[in-house]
Amino acid sequence: MANTIAIAVILVVALLWSLRRRLTKISMSDVPGPKPESFWLGNLRHLFLQQAGEGDFELQEQYGGIARVHTSLGGESLWISDPKALQYIYVTSGYRFIKPPDRRALSRLHSGHGLLWAEGEVHKRQRKVMLPAFQAPEMKALFPHFTRAAEAMSVRWKDLLTTSTGQSAEIDIPAWLSQATLNAVGEAAFDYHFGTLEDPENDLVRAYNNFTLLAFRFASAKDIFKVDIMRLFSYRVIKWIQDHQNNPAMEKARECERLTLKVAKELVDTKAEALKQGKGSKDVFSLLVKANVAEDAKSRLSDEEMYAEMRTILFAGHETTSSTIGWALLELARHPKAQTRLRQEIIGKRSTRGGAGLTAADAESMPYLQAVLREVLRVHPIISQTFRVAVRDDVLPLSKPLTTKSGKVLEKLPIPKGARVILSVAAYNRDPDLWGSDPHSFDPERWLDGRVKKGQALGMFGNLLTFAAGLRACIGWRFAVYEIQAFLIELIQNFEFVPTEDMKRLRRELFGIMAPTLEGDRGNIHLPIRVSLVDHEA
Repeated sequence: MANTIAIAVILVVALLWSLRRRLTKISMSDVPGPKPESFWLGNLRHLFLQQAGEGDFELQEQYGGIARVHTSLGGESLWISDPKALQYIYVTSGYRFIKPPDRRALSRLHSGHGLLWAEGEVHKRQRKVMLPAFQAPEMKALFPHFTRAAEAMSVRWKDLLTTSTGQSAEIDIPAWLSQATLNAVGEAAFDYHFGTLEDPENDLVRAYNNFTLLAFRFASAKDIFKVDIMRLFSYRVIKWIQDHQNNPAMEKARECERLTLKVAKELVDTKAEALKQGKGSKDVFSLLVKANVAEDAKSRLSDEEMYAEMRTILFAGHETTSSTIGWALLELARHPKAQTRLRQEIIGKRSTRGGAGLTAADAESMPYLQAVLREVLRVHPIISQTFRVAVRDDVLPLSKPLTTKSGKVLEKLPIPKGARVILSVAAYNRDPDLWGSDPHSFDPERWLDGRVKKGQALGMFGNLLTFAAGLRACIGWRFAVYEIQAFLIELIQNFEFVPTEDMKRLRRELFGIMAPTLEGDRGNIHLPIRVSLVDHEA
């Protein structure tokens, strides 16, 4: 009985919502797009049950940079990969395109009421306090921390391989990278030793293990429907629903929150006391505490917000970065000539340094390393889409004219207040007008031979949207870039990566972030690579 009433309420809400949209002055109904596959799911199965980005690439191929897509229960969204429209939404419009309530509620699950959750003036205040800790000099100074974490993992791999047949083995790379990057974030961001490599079963590792897989995976059409209908409700209602659920995903989210809050409270107290004694450290969180104390009392972050920012840094600096390093190793395994060239460049740079450890400046001076880094971020953006809603009637500028279904040719596209938009990072990063005629190929050479279009300046790094752009751009993008470079330098100079037969079954799966799985075993993250020791004498 209760289920029947709930379904009836949802249908009534959907009907009223649809009627309201039809009465809006501005309509998106003339925008071309695919027909809905069903009333219940629209085109969502096509977008979210394929491999990450595949639905986006098909829309881009058929409709260009703008398409109208159907969501559940007769809803609609505007799908966008057009560079000018993206520039307007991310950068020009400021806070006129906000995160939808349902997406904010998802952000709260993994990061609390921090920067990923905040909107408007709250977001502006939080970002202002956090920004000084993430500037270029501060991030470059963290490079040795990243190198030490990579070296610690490298030592364990060497021990493992020297006792393996042929000094070669298929290593569970995602698990190792997850532990090592958590250590790196602990030291660089918090001056805190998590000890994950020494104790992979510690509480924090267990809490984060498979968190995104449980909390954000779209395993079926039913999962997509349950997430999408949340758009019909206010943030408070969605929050109430989440807080009263007791499924494995919510239990995992609560466990992560409980364990990170314990560490966060300890860190805030410790660093505040150190600051009073004039002993403040240079880790990100110490700089954040220092910047917060310097703010006017009304602008400071509350203790709850400080704890949330720690969770934000942990999630963004750990999960997303470890996944990106994994995709980099996969592509280098697939492209042995690129792997060899990168190894030669790294060894050559170390030789000029007399065998001394490399610095952030050394990494930046290696053109092929920079090309590989940018190409990995382009082909494998960890977040393939972001979501926004217009807070007022607006007009989107377009890079190319849009021909509507009725035959009108538009240079600009009016959209109504409340319009939901899907911003395709994946499709923008493979736009042939920006990246050359072969955008789906992994080819670092494009960054060196002029195929990349000059003058496009949308994203934070390499004109890519991988770290988003504008006011809501990833504040820690430099942190991630230096961390990835440090791990690539250490791993490529010491190990050779070769694809296995299982790579033929590889899938790019959406778990909130993009992760590798194998066809037939989509419930587990797996990266099918064989690792061998590099013979430096040879």
